[in-house]
Amino acid sequence: MTSVSEEPAWKQRAVERSIRGAKLRAEQRVQKFLDAAQAIITEKGTTDFTVQEVVDRSRQSLRSFYLQFDGKHELLLALFEDALDRTADQLAAAAEGKTDPLDRLRVTVELLFELCRPDPVAQRPLFTDFAPQLLVSHPAQVKIAHAPLLSLFTELMEQAKKAGRLREGLDPRRMAAVVMQTVMFTAQSAGGADEDVAHPITASEVWDFCAFGFATGE
Repeated sequence: MTSVSEEPAWKQRAVERSIRGAKLRAEQRVQKFLDAAQAIITEKGTTDFTVQEVVDRSRQSLRSFYLQFDGKHELLLALFEDALDRTADQLAAAAEGKTDPLDRLRVTVELLFELCRPDPVAQRPLFTDFAPQLLVSHPAQVKIAHAPLLSLFTELMEQAKKAGRLREGLDPRRMAAVVMQTVMFTAQSAGGADEDVAHPITASEVWDFCAFGFATGE
């Protein structure tokens, strides 16, 4: 029996439709701000821009910006998270092309290494400028942003463990975190000394280290 106080079905539908419409409009406004910020970063090659520049480029209002973001930091964080989401999708697609669990891990490790290496042609200030600052000032946000990558590596590690390709006693998630951090740090640190520039560490060397280490096992 329907309660007297229960909202009529037509009213519930009307409210839900209104909420969906408001949500869609908010998402569109957010995307315009993100697209504008990304365009400015691409043009300048740096994250050194103002909120007003983003507002002007997006052809929206300053009030609308602050309804969506707390400030420039949150805007950059959104761009950073979006970039890492796309990276995780790219790595997953590469892994799908392999059947052997270790081959899936290998192509994922090597591709992540290549994507994280400093590129003098393709400027990526979100990773070279913003990410290091974020790691120092907001480590918890860095952890959240890297969650899609960690999830992917954990899944691949679990597949390798199920196939009997990991050493006994290893925790897939912990190993995923170690491998992911090793690959990204090594890639981002490449090109320091003259010797490193002349003979840079390769993706295959990083994979060999992550998969087999350096001890003989005796």
